[in-house]
Amino acid sequence: MDSFISEKIFTHPYGEQLRSINYSAGRYSAIELREIAVSVLVLSVAFTILLNRRNDIDIFTLFAISLVIVCTSFMLHELAHKFTAQKYGISAEYRMFPMGLMMALVFSFMGFIFAAPGAVYINGYIDNEKNGKIGAAGPAMNIVVSAVTVVLALMTSGMLSSVLWMMAGINAFFALFNLIPVHPLDGSKVYKWNVPVYLLMLACAGLLLAIAWFDIL
Repeated sequence: MDSFISEKIFTHPYGEQLRSINYSAGRYSAIELREIAVSVLVLSVAFTILLNRRNDIDIFTLFAISLVIVCTSFMLHELAHKFTAQKYGISAEYRMFPMGLMMALVFSFMGFIFAAPGAVYINGYIDNEKNGKIGAAGPAMNIVVSAVTVVLALMTSGMLSSVLWMMAGINAFFALFNLIPVHPLDGSKVYKWNVPVYLLMLACAGLLLAIAWFDIL
């Protein structure tokens, strides 16, 4: 998802909690760690349910695979937003969307996953350049992970290769989706900041998705 800017931290539904958070760069509050853990767990369960419909692998292996996929796609995406914002001295914390997580579970039983599990909220005034770079950090992380896993998938075989191809495709799709230039998605901020950078990221994500899902190599 996107990195949101709020004039006051307590505009978020968890406002009373947010006001008491220590926003020192590189640190996590207890609330944030708890919500990261809950988000990762729920999404991993949702992916396990989805994968269990299509595979004969035991449930524990599927959960382990799902956990890796969630951590290397969704979580790295959100942490990239957080750390980039903190690099500029801006307060940043992840907050889950309970309804979005419930949607992930419900849709997984229907054979697909679509969810808005949470987002990084940032507090402070920033210009278009910093806002664009913070927005670009998430999809850029997914593009890097997708590119690395494509290379590793080509060098391996069997179940490991299949998992790597899945990771590559999910990360590429996640990047491409978040690059849609519509608020509040990341693409709207990147496009507003730097169109050439936006187009380059869009092309990279699209190419990686084609490689991972449509086997164009």
